Amino acid sequence: MSRLIAGARGLFRRHPFVTNSAIYGSLYVGAEYSQQYVSKRWLAAPEEREDIDYTIVGRYAVMGTAIYAPTLYAWYKWLDGTFPGTLKKTIVKKLMLDQFILTPYCLTIFYAGMALMEGSDDIFLELREKFLPTFQRSCVFWLPAQVLNFLFIAPRFRIIYMGVCGMIWVNILCWIKRQSLTTDAATEIATVTTPIPTTTTTATSKTISNVKA
Repeated sequence: MSRLIAGARGLFRRHPFVTNSAIYGSLYVGAEYSQQYVSKRWLAAPEEREDIDYTIVGRYAVMGTAIYAPTLYAWYKWLDGTFPGTLKKTIVKKLMLDQFILTPYCLTIFYAGMALMEGSDDIFLELREKFLPTFQRSCVFWLPAQVLNFLFIAPRFRIIYMGVCGMIWVNILCWIKRQSLTTDAATEIATVTTPIPTTTTTATSKTISNVKA
């Protein structure tokens, strides 16, 4: 066990970026897998059980490993270098920057990136609908979590800590993402294929080619 721990520490020292990215990405994928397993297998009635959608799991793997992990690594390297220490004033600065700069960026990347990978006609539709309620929930969840992070977690282990907290948060994100859009947004999507009669007396029609901005 001691050799295993020593080996893990060596990996963190020699390859911090790769190690953090791999662990964070694995936890991110694990969060989506567990969310699907609970909703589709555990809580579902026997006749309503579904298979795990590995295409969606793959999208979360891309998001967690290739996008979020490098972003978080670079962000916290800069944040800890710019605001070192655990004084109350320093913690408050980190919290404000983290919540009001990093979080909006991450939520935008999440909703727009997922919509892009899903082939959505309007990659910003879900972002417009769900950004505000998601951000409000993130304040409740991440502000206390980040206080503990900045006070007690060593900088080289920040991404791992974020990954553990992220398993809980991604389950919340997955749940929000699976919620239905509002009636207005659903109507907006429906207009993509709604026929519009021409002004002539013929029976020809045309469809709207773009979603309303």
